[in-house]
Amino acid sequence: MQAGAQNKGKFTRFPVSFDFAPGDLAGSRLEVTVEIGSLDTGDKERDDTLKGDDLFAAAKFPKAHFLATSSPRPPRASRPRAKLTIRDQTRDVRVPFTFRTAVEQGATVGYMSGKTSIRRLDYGVGQGDWKATDQVGNEVGVSFALRLTSAAH
Repeated sequence: MQAGAQNKGKFTRFPVSFDFAPGDLAGSRLEVTVEIGSLDTGDKERDDTLKGDDLFAAAKFPKAHFLATSSPRPPRASRPRAKLTIRDQTRDVRVPFTFRTAVEQGATVGYMSGKTSIRRLDYGVGQGDWKATDQVGNEVGVSFALRLTSAAH
């Protein structure tokens, strides 16, 4: 939230690797690398500010990284332990998600979606004047929807 108004944005480049075997949940792994430079809020001036040194510092920290290495429950409604790294600050997170599969044109496709919130200041996203939370809130909502297909062999 900025100055009392909700703002939305998205990252348009985020390579995903998902290794999943229903019989080996402990061996499952989800890795997402978010390219910070792909941030798009629909406003170039806001995007440039967010990518600047006091917020994401995209030139110095061009990627954020999410890694979940196990799922303690069945995958249909899961909340795995994971690590999220932004600006070289790594924190443990839990990200609830749902997962389902479908057969499309003879191939199995996975659909994963979820949402959570993080505190931006825990990751150093907010230096200088941006450290204050009166104009830009500390809680940031994160949501995702992925369509996963098998890698070509």
